[in-house]
Amino acid sequence: MLNLLILKDNKNFPVQIVMAQQLRSICLVMGIRKLQNTIKHKVMVSGVGLHSGKTIHCTLHPATENHGIVFVRSDLASKPKIPAHASNVVRTQMCTTLGVEGAMISTVEHLMAALAGLEIDNVLIEVDGPELPILDGSSQMFVDAILKAGLKSNHAPKKYLRLKKKITVRNGDKWMVAEPSNSFSITGGIEFNHTLIGKQTFAFSENQNFQSEVASARTFGFIREVEVLHKNGFALGASLDNAVVLDEATVLNPDGLRFTDEFVRHKVLDAIGDLALLGMQIKADISIHKSGHDLHVELARKILENPANYEIVEYVGTPVHINTEEETADLPLVAVGAY
Repeated sequence: MLNLLILKDNKNFPVQIVMAQQLRSICLVMGIRKLQNTIKHKVMVSGVGLHSGKTIHCTLHPATENHGIVFVRSDLASKPKIPAHASNVVRTQMCTTLGVEGAMISTVEHLMAALAGLEIDNVLIEVDGPELPILDGSSQMFVDAILKAGLKSNHAPKKYLRLKKKITVRNGDKWMVAEPSNSFSITGGIEFNHTLIGKQTFAFSENQNFQSEVASARTFGFIREVEVLHKNGFALGASLDNAVVLDEATVLNPDGLRFTDEFVRHKVLDAIGDLALLGMQIKADISIHKSGHDLHVELARKILENPANYEIVEYVGTPVHINTEEETADLPLVAVGAY
């Protein structure tokens, strides 16, 4: 196998060429090599923490290539850094919590989903409390803040985790399945014994717009559960401003729902955010059924536990078969060089 780098129209197209039968047939695997992204300027968002009820300030800073997504607890004396990675998840009850040497940061999933949806690879996130602000209960305000800051290329190749084997995790009637693919898609399904929810499914792929299809879907809860949650130290900052709240028959929010299937869209949002803890964008077809943060993280860890499950690539493409040497004359190549 010979690896070549082909420059077409001022863009890098890495190509693997497999030679067979004295160059009478070749197979090209072509794909655009994208660059890593950060933000142009720092930007701050503030709001109440969903579970702590405390006012939290969160500042996103630009970061260099290969820095990754890293949280900093600026309210602690040592200002500990907590990389956003599945290996650092310490709790998944009601939200996803990261921790390093006793320092923790909770409710990271909505910001992680925003960063994944906007394809941000490198950012330093300074937080002055134990969790991120819940804002409106979705990723939308994080997306708005990031776009206000602007996106900037890091001028380093973007890395993808491409799944090589089917991976399944299950807990009773809840499950997640990830299957190999050259692209990313996720299909979510939920079931709730409630008139407004029932059974819902929603599918999202990388060819769709995260901002319009997923980002604004809010977290939701039931008024009957509030007292128990409060007794256990959860949802102390919850309100109709940051969650969809339901009684036995209706939505209590005056403005109603943003989508008729907002509930399952939010579950897909959570999964996108939790899977971003793989440390890079995944190329796989994901199916989820009644899953939560625990299964999302379990799937990420199961993928990472065996290097045979995946490969790290700097491009993803689709095989293009060329039968004769003459057919390559139609490829508008500017230059060819080994890499």
